[in-house]
Amino acid sequence: MRWWDIGPVLELEQDLFPEDAWSAGMFWSELAHSRGPRATRHYVVAEDTAGRLVGYAGLAAAGDLADVQTIAAARDQWGTGLGARLLTDLLRAATAFECAEVLLEVRVDNTRAQKLYERFGFEPIGFRRGYYQPGNVDALVMRLSDPAHSVPADGPVQGETHG
Repeated sequence: MRWWDIGPVLELEQDLFPEDAWSAGMFWSELAHSRGPRATRHYVVAEDTAGRLVGYAGLAAAGDLADVQTIAAARDQWGTGLGARLLTDLLRAATAFECAEVLLEVRVDNTRAQKLYERFGFEPIGFRRGYYQPGNVDALVMRLSDPAHSVPADGPVQGETHG
């Protein structure tokens, strides 16, 4: 993801997460830590064949621990394998950052995402009550040990993503 992707990312963010969408400032802050030799973030976008931004994802790394910050696919991309491609990219980045574990939070009512994460080997480890505001929705915390060996047996669908 680059600065020129922020506008289209915000449009998709607002469509998918209207109550708790990230702001432009949040994305700018994350991107500020995604380049150079001291980078601690990895952000990627996916485009369809027409060049339309259809997904994005981001990861933060600190020491041997990574955290999936965000992952999203346009509604017309649900069921196409885009989420798996984005998650695979993040797990490759976690491996490059030499992270031994990856954590994430997912809405308790987002069973589609939970199933994707479980397919990759993430396991539930707890809850964060009222994590998603202003809707006061709980988050399920999930953990993946050894991200270098976590791509599911059926593998992700191929497609274009870029950082």
